[in-house]
Amino acid sequence: MASGLNRVILIGNLGKDPEVRSFENGKNVRFSLATNEDYKSKAGEKVSHTEWHNISMWRGLADVAEKYLKKGDKIYIEGKIRNRSYEQEGVKKYFTEIEADNMLMLGERPDNDNNVSPAQTPPSNAEIFTPPDSEDDDLPF
Repeated sequence: MASGLNRVILIGNLGKDPEVRSFENGKNVRFSLATNEDYKSKAGEKVSHTEWHNISMWRGLADVAEKYLKKGDKIYIEGKIRNRSYEQEGVKKYFTEIEADNMLMLGERPDNDNNVSPAQTPPSNAEIFTPPDSEDDDLPF
């Protein structure tokens, strides 16, 4: 019997270009991801709320993120919530991040008609999903 489950699924846009760091145990990429929620208030007015998430990726996923992701890109992330702490000037600080273990790049695939070099085009086995153009997405999640 499993003792618990720590699983997160997010779809959002990168708030900044990925930051790359190299460590003894591999490469790490970090960036912020914005998820948006639109709803109607009790008064019937449209309200938009943005939530910001800190994303961290390691190894092969970090390589893909470093090479192909940039600020504004829409992506799908699966991962785990990690709570970490550190001490700065004698004060203990806490932060929460999503440690991603799966990613899909959402949107249009770059093509060579737009002056994109083959080195900038994701490999053919990269997972890219182009959603239909619709403002009324009825996603089940």
